[in-house]
Amino acid sequence: MLGLVALLIATPLGIGSAIYLTEYTHETLLTRAIRFGTESLAGVPSIIFGLFGFIFFVTYLQMGWSILAGGLTLALMVLPTIIRTTEEAIRTVPQSYRNVSYSLGATRWQMVTTAVLPSALPGIVTGIILAFGRAVSETAAVIFTAGTALNLPKSAFSPVRTMAVHFYILAVEGISLEKAYATGTVLILTVLIINVVASSLITRLVRKQVRR
Repeated sequence: MLGLVALLIATPLGIGSAIYLTEYTHETLLTRAIRFGTESLAGVPSIIFGLFGFIFFVTYLQMGWSILAGGLTLALMVLPTIIRTTEEAIRTVPQSYRNVSYSLGATRWQMVTTAVLPSALPGIVTGIILAFGRAVSETAAVIFTAGTALNLPKSAFSPVRTMAVHFYILAVEGISLEKAYATGTVLILTVLIINVVASSLITRLVRKQVRR
């Protein structure tokens, strides 16, 4: 659940930022600083994001341990990955696609939405899958922001326990190694199924692009 919340927040921001950096700006000191910042944030340990989320979302904004606080923290954590992968995918689109769109009278936004994004979609989806995998397997940042409650959440401001956190608690506290292994197996299978489905979708998209 937290992974989906994080993607719903980070995906539009990440794709929009990548489009702006590649299609609406020139190479300047500011854009280089932004790229350096995103690359640096991608390497920051997750515990740092967890502490930031606890101080800012949980304490300062008084969200408490909740789905919203955890989702926002995970969104900040995976945002650099989505921005960089989307930016690289857009850069692989040939310049001739843009020139043809402009020659047909398309505006810059029409060119981006009809020529660039469809061609870069497989790479963008790959970045989203990588971000989702990191969000689903995250433990440290979730414990600090979403809590470890066993009860089902009633709203976005309710605490929650993810499978990764549940596996961690069961294994570390020695409550039940059998249940810990079962939780880990379910988590691995879930991520594997999502990757297989996403990979098949990417293959279909690529085949459609080739046929065109």
